[in-house]
Amino acid sequence: MADKNIQDLGFRIQQARKMLGLSLRAVADATGNAVSHTAIAQYEKGAMFPSSTNLIALARVLRQPVDFFFRPMRAHLIEPIRFRKKTVLGKQEQEAIRLRAVDFFERYYEIEDIMGEERPFHNPLPEKPVRTPREAGGMARKLREEWGLGVDPLPNLHELMELKGIKVCEVPSKNQAFDGFCSATERGPVVVLAAWLNRNLLRKRATEVHELAHVMARVPGDLEEKEEEKIVWSFAGELLLPEEAFVDAFGKNRHSLSIPELIHIKHLFGASIMSIIFRARSLELIDESLYREFWKHANKHQWRSQGEPGDEGYQGNESHSRFRQLVLRAAVEERITRSKAAALLHTDIDTIRKQVGVIIQE
Repeated sequence: MADKNIQDLGFRIQQARKMLGLSLRAVADATGNAVSHTAIAQYEKGAMFPSSTNLIALARVLRQPVDFFFRPMRAHLIEPIRFRKKTVLGKQEQEAIRLRAVDFFERYYEIEDIMGEERPFHNPLPEKPVRTPREAGGMARKLREEWGLGVDPLPNLHELMELKGIKVCEVPSKNQAFDGFCSATERGPVVVLAAWLNRNLLRKRATEVHELAHVMARVPGDLEEKEEEKIVWSFAGELLLPEEAFVDAFGKNRHSLSIPELIHIKHLFGASIMSIIFRARSLELIDESLYREFWKHANKHQWRSQGEPGDEGYQGNESHSRFRQLVLRAAVEERITRSKAAALLHTDIDTIRKQVGVIIQE
């Protein structure tokens, strides 16, 4: 076997181990020490090739099919990957999230290649750098125009990104300090979200629109992070709460607010009440005094930690199944085997059979 193939196999073993957050010794212990930690280290360095028996043992412990270790390299996340400043994640967990995302995007690209259905990305915005929040809002309006979104609320941001060539991965993570990040691969931009956000769709939408803004807004790299975030949030605010429609719903020169009307606007746009108030203040629809009174009320009732009024009533949808549908279509058309489909979707063959169902042919 060529040296490069040995190196690639070593990377796959290391990738599978780190995706699970396991140490070398933990993997060795899980094999019943049939494979020593020193041998695993040698495999990962590409200094030694495992026997078929050892590779099968590692595949079982690392929860991967043997084919995984021989899969061609199709993607890597282009550095730097920036987790948010306040995200409390250890290096091991950051690496696990990164490698799980790489694994997903590789499987996604593989099925696109098999089906000949790559979806390219194009940023229609001018290459002019965006240096102020005002410019960011203008660029977001331009993007809405270029994408034919009008001024209507966006019903499904996950689907929108996928339709525009931005692939989205939902990564399991027990740490709720992590919600998402964006990066890029050789084939275009990607967004990585924490899967736990599906329990709070409004927070998921806020994270999605924030990462979408990072992807689309051409923010120069010489700005301080605080200034960059102001620009990004202004861009995101116009995408999620477009000024024309928002002002029409919220009204101008407000001197008082009611919870029921804020809940109505919340459900209309799919945005938290706190985001709505931020937006209203940035557009000068409320003054500083009313803004402060709102935050006194929100803090008194612990909205940040206990949730806002109307959370349970939001009936939005933030999912997209293009990857799964491509895999199932490939299985139906016999472009891939059922076992290959199961490997791509990280499931079992019985589940694939049920999802494929009855096949109608000519």
